[in-house]
Order: sequence, then C-alpha cells, then structure tokens
Amino acid sequence: MFSPFNKFLEIIAGDPVLGRWLTRLPQDLENFLKSAEGQEFRRYEKILERTRPLHAESLNLKQPYVSFGSGDAITEGQHQMLKNLFKEMMPWRKGPYELFGEKVESEWRSFMKWDRLLSGITPLEGRRILDVGCGNGYHMWRMLGEGAERVVGIDPSALFTAQFELFKRTAPEEIRQKIHLLPLGIEQLPALEAFDTVFSMGVLYHRRSAVDHLMQLQNQLVPGGELVLETMVIEGDESTVLIPKDRYAKMPNIWYIPSIPSLKNLLNRCGYIDVELIDVCMTTTEEQRRTELMITESLEDFLDPHDHTRTVEGYQAPTRAVFTAKKKGR
Repeated sequence: MFSPFNKFLEIIAGDPVLGRWLTRLPQDLENFLKSAEGQEFRRYEKILERTRPLHAESLNLKQPYVSFGSGDAITEGQHQMLKNLFKEMMPWRKGPYELFGEKVESEWRSFMKWDRLLSGITPLEGRRILDVGCGNGYHMWRMLGEGAERVVGIDPSALFTAQFELFKRTAPEEIRQKIHLLPLGIEQLPALEAFDTVFSMGVLYHRRSAVDHLMQLQNQLVPGGELVLETMVIEGDESTVLIPKDRYAKMPNIWYIPSIPSLKNLLNRCGYIDVELIDVCMTTTEEQRRTELMITESLEDFLDPHDHTRTVEGYQAPTRAVFTAKKKGR
C-alpha cells in the first residue's frame, strides 16, 4: 500500500469512529492502485520524486495564493524544476498556489468562492471536515487555515490526488497528519457519521440522483453537523429544475440544475433542517478562465459570444448558490 494512504490508515485505527472505515477502506485503496487511474497515479509519483529534497518551513493557508516555503529557500535549478513539473501536471483546475515562490495560476480562482461562503458557515475551528469532490485540495488547505482539527477530502482523480501530494509532501509533519486526500467517490464511504462539517461543492449537478447524493452526505455528518452545499442553480419556483437535453455549457455530464426554492425543498425532504441560502452569483470570466497551466476551453468558450447571460446551448449561464443545512440531532 502506498505510504500516504498508510499514514491515514494508521491514524484512524486509533479513532473509535473513523476506525469503522477500516472494514472497507484498505480494499478500496488497493483497488484504486490496481486500476487505470492508479497506474496514472504511479506515473505522477515518479514525477513527484524530484521534490523529495524540498521542505517548506513556512506555510500561509489564509491568503488567496496558498503558499508553501519561500523563494530564497531553493536553488535556481530547483525553481526551474518546479516550473517544468507544474507543466507536466497540467491541467491545473483549482488554485491558485505558490510553492517556493513559483506560482500556479489555475483555471479557477478558488479563493473567490471561499471568500463568498466563509462568513456564512459555522466556524471551522476544531472541527472534523469531509470535502466531497475536493479536486486537488485547494479548499482543504483553506479549511485547515481556519483551524480545522482534521480535513479529509475524497476525489477519484489520479491527477488531483498527485497535485495535492505535491504540496503536502513539502509541509511539516504536524500539518501532514491533519490533512488527507483519498482517491475515492462518496458512494464508497460507509455511513460514518463522523464529520462536523461536510462540504459538497461543484458535485451535485454531476450526480444522476440528487436525492442519493444528499443522503450520502447526511450519512457522513455527526448529529447536528453542518452541510455546506455549493451547486449550480437556475431561476424559477419550487417546480423548476433544468435537466439539459444533451450538454450544458459544453459539459455532457450535467444531470440536475434546480431552482433555489426547489433545492431548498429537496434538502428539507431529505431530512435536513435549518436550510439557509448564504450566497448566489453568476460565474464570471474573472473567476474561471484559461491560463498558461490550463490551456483548453474555459468559461468564455462555454457562453454565447453575443450574450454572456446564456450558454452556447441557450440555457441560463452558470449561476452558483451556496446553502448550509443541518443534520437533525439525536
């Protein structure tokens, strides 16, 4: 078993709640490593070996560019090595980051979402957090920066797992023990009821069953725990839901875009309480755009060139809402 996963298994072995995960987690991780994605992860592993000598003595997890180390702590050759490595690990969807002074300009300026939601959620100090569909972990680092006790992210992508490991490996040991990304989907998690806060951001519209996803999230929360749900929405009343005929903003895997009243109603039907809308905004090309480290199509290409309030298919342009909701206490 690959060592970063081993460390997490060791940590939860002594935890009376998370320890229940050991009934299936080791096998799920082994299955990942045997899969095509796992082989791709092994390829990235060889690339990451170049960073073995790098150790960040300072981290800043409370600023837009999540940063590790200082630029004057490494040689010119190591600076060039990092620049080359960033290109080999493209595309960079989420960020931005700074590693020993070298910046990763990602497609999404993910701090903008973080800034919109932070004041509306329960403070994260001392909480156990699960981030579902965490990408390369940008928001996980921001959660840790807010004082979370432990942050666990899940995302089945080999690339995202490797991008996360790039930064984690440079961090001090006491930080590494608090933050973990596992290459899994939420359907692989048993009902742990172990996390004080569960984040699901940019996931719901990709799921074929919105109800199943919301119940899976609820199953991970402790009684009284908080869900932070960010997803695309459309204008309309309780009966309004968009199920795209084919693609939405050129994406083929969009299944469910509800109105705000419709999603509030669904959260209540799924048993959540204290459902609140804390933010809603249309995505702009300031927040999502093409960069040197993400050179394929981005938001500008997905919108009607003559009317940026519509997608190329004629639907309402991407608009994102953030909700909080609580799981009932016992």
